[in-house]
Amino acid sequence: MDGPGRTSLGILLMVGFAIIAPMMDSCAKLIGDALAVGQVAATRFAIQVALLMPLAALAGWLHRPARGEVGLHLARSGLMLVATGCFFTALRAMPIADAIAIFFVEPFILTILGGLLLGEPIGPRRYIACAIGFAGAMMIIRPSFQDVGPVAMLPLVTAGCFAIYMILTRKMATRMHPITLQAYTGLAALVLGLPVLWMFNGSGVGPLDPSWPEARELRLLMILGLFATLSHVCISYALSFASASLLAPLQYLEIVSATVLGFYIFDDLPDATSFAGIALIVASGLFVFLRERHLGRRPRRPVPPV
Repeated sequence: MDGPGRTSLGILLMVGFAIIAPMMDSCAKLIGDALAVGQVAATRFAIQVALLMPLAALAGWLHRPARGEVGLHLARSGLMLVATGCFFTALRAMPIADAIAIFFVEPFILTILGGLLLGEPIGPRRYIACAIGFAGAMMIIRPSFQDVGPVAMLPLVTAGCFAIYMILTRKMATRMHPITLQAYTGLAALVLGLPVLWMFNGSGVGPLDPSWPEARELRLLMILGLFATLSHVCISYALSFASASLLAPLQYLEIVSATVLGFYIFDDLPDATSFAGIALIVASGLFVFLRERHLGRRPRRPVPPV
């Protein structure tokens, strides 16, 4: 495939991710309180492993992880479990578009952590853009906090976990095939998550006490896991076909598809204040991205929500 063809395919896959990922979130919201959120998160990773591990094995992409690599897999997966659990919990009480929009402060957190932990230079313009983006998030969180309480803060926790997750991922992304990386991430998440669910079985602790799903919930779990895996495969291959500098702005299409799905499935529609906050987050995120590109730094890869 020639250069333009690869780029077009990368763009198409990124748009596909922006459409599919909110479908996963919609399934999580439809499950609601019927199942423990930890059980939903664990099932999501179990399906990811079941789909990707055989594929990686048949293609010859698997390898024996080194000792230090195992630690990184476990650390990344622990962050993913916390992020997924927080985000799915938030979805039970918040509109999908609001939760995803708040999550998109993750590039600002990553920018700040890059300066603090990695010594990357950050100018005053990007600090101002980050502050404006956080202000946009507060515009969404404040009315949501009045309605649902501290749950409205959970997408921020998800964003923070993902920012650290991405810093760790930088050390591993060039060492293995993206399908292998996703397969091992899911496997490590199960190693960490399943013992916790076993310990809390029958405890009555809502988020961690698993139960056998009814037929409806079982179907939703299967669809959720399929959408989660497919969306991550889309974004992984999109980044191999086209540059992050081209693809990153397209990720904001996810807010559009989340708004449409939220309205048609749940009759949720962000109010005027939330729309203003979303606009601030998107504008600030694009500015940070374009500023890094202008300064000649390698743009940060887009980060998929859970």
